[in-house]
Amino acid sequence: MMMMMMKKEGSLLRIIIAVTLTLLLCFLTADSEVRCIESERHALLNFKQQLTDPSNRLASWAAASDVDCCHWVGVVCHNRTGHVLQLHLRTFYPLDDNWTHQYSGGLLPTDEAQYEAQLQTYERSVFGGKINPSLLDLKHLIYLDLSGNYFGGTHIPKFLGSMGSLRYLNLSNAGFEGLIPHQLGNLSNLHYLDLGGYNNLYAMNLQWLSGLPLLQHLDLSSANLSQASDWLQEINKLPSLLELRLSYCALSGFIPPPIPSSINFSSLTTLDLSYNRFQNTSILFWVFGLHNLVSLDLSWNQFQGPIPVHLQNLTSLRHLGLSANDFNSSIPNWLYSFSHLEFLNLGDNSLQGTISSAIGNLTSAISIDLSSNELEGKVPRSLGSLCKLREIRLSYNIWDQEISKIFESLSGCVSNGLEILQMQGAQLSGQLIDELGQFKNLVILSLGYNSISGPIPWSIGNLSSLRSLDLQRNQINGTLPQSFGQLSKLESLNIGFNMLEGVVLEVHFANLTRLKTLVAFQNRLTLNVSDNWTPPFQLNTLVLGSWNLGSKFPLWLYSQKQLLSLDISNTGIIDAVPTWLWNLSSQFTYLNISHNQIYGEIPHIPLILSYSSTIDLSSNNFTDLSIIDIGKNEFDGSIPKWIGHRLSSLMILSLHSNNFYGQIPDELCALTSLQILDLSHNKLFGSIPKCVNNFITMARNNNSNDPITFAYVSLDYGNGVVESEFLVESQIPQSMSTLTFLSHLNLSNNNLIGRIPSSTQLQSLNASSFFGNKLCGPPLTDNCTIHFVKPNIENKWGKDFGGQMVDWFFVSMALGFVVGFWVVVGPLFWNKQWRILYFQFLDHLGYKLSGVVTQTC
Repeated sequence: MMMMMMKKEGSLLRIIIAVTLTLLLCFLTADSEVRCIESERHALLNFKQQLTDPSNRLASWAAASDVDCCHWVGVVCHNRTGHVLQLHLRTFYPLDDNWTHQYSGGLLPTDEAQYEAQLQTYERSVFGGKINPSLLDLKHLIYLDLSGNYFGGTHIPKFLGSMGSLRYLNLSNAGFEGLIPHQLGNLSNLHYLDLGGYNNLYAMNLQWLSGLPLLQHLDLSSANLSQASDWLQEINKLPSLLELRLSYCALSGFIPPPIPSSINFSSLTTLDLSYNRFQNTSILFWVFGLHNLVSLDLSWNQFQGPIPVHLQNLTSLRHLGLSANDFNSSIPNWLYSFSHLEFLNLGDNSLQGTISSAIGNLTSAISIDLSSNELEGKVPRSLGSLCKLREIRLSYNIWDQEISKIFESLSGCVSNGLEILQMQGAQLSGQLIDELGQFKNLVILSLGYNSISGPIPWSIGNLSSLRSLDLQRNQINGTLPQSFGQLSKLESLNIGFNMLEGVVLEVHFANLTRLKTLVAFQNRLTLNVSDNWTPPFQLNTLVLGSWNLGSKFPLWLYSQKQLLSLDISNTGIIDAVPTWLWNLSSQFTYLNISHNQIYGEIPHIPLILSYSSTIDLSSNNFTDLSIIDIGKNEFDGSIPKWIGHRLSSLMILSLHSNNFYGQIPDELCALTSLQILDLSHNKLFGSIPKCVNNFITMARNNNSNDPITFAYVSLDYGNGVVESEFLVESQIPQSMSTLTFLSHLNLSNNNLIGRIPSSTQLQSLNASSFFGNKLCGPPLTDNCTIHFVKPNIENKWGKDFGGQMVDWFFVSMALGFVVGFWVVVGPLFWNKQWRILYFQFLDHLGYKLSGVVTQTC
């Protein structure tokens, strides 16, 4: 017995000793941490040398540092061998795909200032430069992520195909371009390959894919595969494929033989073929057999006809995108049986018919988009029973239903979680009711472009999560409820083109600290705030046209430092524009203060047009404007005639290098103080106004103390055409010779013709000012003695008589008459017998004619 106890104690002691030694070994191992391999450390340093790193993200990658390279930013090593296994050098763009999907209503994830800060941080953080071949020394590297950077349009390095240990390679959105190197097909251990995004890549074929038998994820989005007609055959050689993304690849319906009879990648769960050129659904024969598909995106193609019936085999689908095609059937009943479906997008098609009440069977649905179709009827009440539903988009259909009935249909459990409700242009009528306040989690509400009437209910203030509200272009009347001031998360408000009236007070904006867009024009609202009111928001867009803002210029605008677009037209202002508005306006993209009674001076126009694409100052009482310079922009349309009517003090008018078209308006001749006129490089045509001699300041010496003491005219039409039906309208007007103090004139590269008018000024100009025309006379070398005709449609005009233009049609007609006359009459003068016979013939003809007249009477 004693012996047995001793044996047991000995065994227990041995176990304790073994465990103790094991723990001791672990502690010793931990204390002596494995460091990275020195050769791989040098490889990383060499790799860094050719990278640009503006934000110094790789500061820890230092040769003199004692920090082990396994602890460097983005580096992951094996915990026992010390070999570098992974490089995580991705730069994250501030807007990711999840945000884009969740808030596709157009809202920013944060306020504008924060987003701009994030974008600037991103731009400072991106890596660039070149990919150093020293990466080849990382022989155990299995993971390489360089996505989200910008490598300046360089090609994908071919040597990456020699990194045989790689299992994960992500070069998406990294600014690569050119041919995808076939050497990537040597990465036989690769499981994940992503070359998609904002690269400019292309491939002539995809034969290199056959060397990647273990590939599970392939993303070639945005790579041009229009020449890779073998794409399906080669992808079919990837039996392990789980995710395939080929959006924006310029794929079409042509698949050359041999067409695969069966699909080897039957385990595929995600397929994205969106934004391609497919037309016939027969190309999808291979898709219908992918029974494990969870996500299928065929949106933005050119598919036509009914929704393919064979899609009903894909019962595991959770995401189905068929938007932006031309499917024209009704919604098939089998689709309502997809109980696993979470995201359904059938928008932007030509679907017809009604929504079946069977839509209530989509119990997993999170987002349903049926917008921009030809659906009609009623919104089924069963939609309100989809408790997981967060997004409903039914815009631009023919629902012909009262909005109150819509709210009643959605009053079920869906109302508790609904975040997005979009029904613009849906032919809705009726009035907004207090039940609107039940959607407490609503983030986006869009009901614009309908026939909704009545007042806005007070309960709208209960929508505490609301970020975007669009009620524009309805028939909503009444006053604006003060409960608007409770919408503390509101960023965008559009109530324009309604019939709202009454007074808007400071309390209406009390808690709108996040408001960025306020569009409320074409209502009969009056703003009544104190002179020292400072709004709680910083707007980017403010449109209050047709409000009553009072006679004084609204001083509270001074606090809006982030304004990009401002419209306060027709708001009853009778005041001068304060200087601070002109200072703010340098950042505007749109400015409209027209149809007021604003007076005073306008400063130098370029100061208010640094970024502006549109500016409207019309129908005011501005005076003393002396300079308008909007050159080198993208303005289009005809040159405004009101410039000549209202800006009589204008001294400089520069509209060059824009897209103005049409004729030069005669109204410009009313600008009698004009000294500089530059209309060059536009799309003007027609003739130069004959009234240019009205520019009297160009025709006389400027003896005033004004610093502008020269005159300049540029009417260079660029590639435009100066042409006219009449000869005189295509010539340089003789009146231009009176511009005696003209110092610069550019009429080059037009179709002007004729002699250059004689004057002391025109002949002193550089000859290049007249090149590219059919002109003659000083300062050109052609002194109008060389005669020529213009080619093509202009060759009916010629030059003669000292360079004056001659219409050869009339010349030839006159010559023909003269020749014809003497051919007939000439012989009668020289031959008496012919003369007698000719007069006998005339007598006989007269006798017959007199007989006819007698019988007729």
